[in-house]
Amino acid sequence: MFLGEDLIPYLVLALGGALFVGNVAAMARPRRAGEGGELVRAPARRAVPLALVGLVAAIWGLATLLWG
Repeated sequence: MFLGEDLIPYLVLALGGALFVGNVAAMARPRRAGEGGELVRAPARRAVPLALVGLVAAIWGLATLLWG
Protein backbone atom coordinates (compact mmCIF):
# COMPACT_ATOMS: atom_id res chain seq x y z
CA MET A 1 0.00 0.00 0.00
CA PHE A 2 1.12 3.55 -0.69
CA LEU A 3 3.00 4.98 2.35
CA GLY A 4 2.33 1.94 4.51
CA GLU A 5 -0.66 0.04 5.82
CA ASP A 6 -1.33 2.41 8.73
CA LEU A 7 -1.64 5.60 6.69
CA ILE A 8 -5.32 6.29 7.42
CA PRO A 9 -5.04 5.88 11.23
CA TYR A 10 -1.99 8.16 11.26
CA LEU A 11 -3.86 10.79 9.26
CA VAL A 12 -6.91 10.56 11.55
CA LEU A 13 -4.65 10.91 14.60
CA ALA A 14 -2.82 13.91 13.12
CA LEU A 15 -5.92 15.75 11.92
CA GLY A 16 -7.87 15.04 15.11
CA GLY A 17 -4.97 16.21 17.27
CA ALA A 18 -4.53 19.36 15.23
CA LEU A 19 -8.25 20.12 15.39
CA PHE A 20 -8.29 19.65 19.16
CA VAL A 21 -5.12 21.63 19.91
CA GLY A 22 -6.00 24.44 17.51
CA ASN A 23 -9.45 25.02 18.96
CA VAL A 24 -8.28 24.83 22.57
CA ALA A 25 -5.47 27.27 21.81
CA ALA A 26 -7.90 29.65 20.10
CA MET A 27 -10.15 29.63 23.18
CA ALA A 28 -7.33 29.90 25.72
CA ARG A 29 -5.42 32.77 24.14
CA PRO A 30 -7.35 35.52 22.39
CA ARG A 31 -5.84 37.54 19.57
CA ARG A 32 -4.32 40.97 20.13
CA ALA A 33 -6.56 43.98 20.49
CA GLY A 34 -8.04 45.23 17.24
CA GLU A 35 -8.92 48.77 16.25
CA GLY A 36 -11.72 48.95 18.83
CA GLY A 37 -9.34 47.91 21.63
CA GLU A 38 -11.24 44.71 22.40
CA LEU A 39 -9.68 41.26 22.46
CA VAL A 40 -11.17 38.90 19.92
CA ARG A 41 -12.03 35.47 21.34
CA ALA A 42 -12.97 32.38 19.42
CA PRO A 43 -16.71 31.70 19.59
CA ALA A 44 -17.10 28.99 22.23
CA ARG A 45 -20.33 27.67 20.70
CA ARG A 46 -18.30 26.56 17.68
CA ALA A 47 -14.87 25.90 19.17
CA VAL A 48 -15.92 23.52 21.96
CA PRO A 49 -17.80 21.02 19.73
CA LEU A 50 -15.00 21.10 17.16
CA ALA A 51 -12.42 20.47 19.89
CA LEU A 52 -14.46 17.50 21.10
CA VAL A 53 -14.70 16.10 17.56
CA GLY A 54 -10.93 16.45 17.24
CA LEU A 55 -10.38 14.72 20.58
CA VAL A 56 -12.62 11.80 19.59
CA ALA A 57 -10.86 11.48 16.23
CA ALA A 58 -7.41 11.54 17.86
CA ILE A 59 -8.41 8.91 20.42
CA TRP A 60 -9.93 6.78 17.66
CA GLY A 61 -6.79 7.01 15.54
CA LEU A 62 -4.54 6.19 18.49
CA ALA A 63 -6.71 3.24 19.52
CA THR A 64 -6.66 1.92 15.97
CA LEU A 65 -2.88 2.11 15.87
CA LEU A 66 -2.41 0.47 19.27
CA TRP A 67 -5.04 -2.26 19.12
CA GLY A 68 -5.91 -2.54 15.43
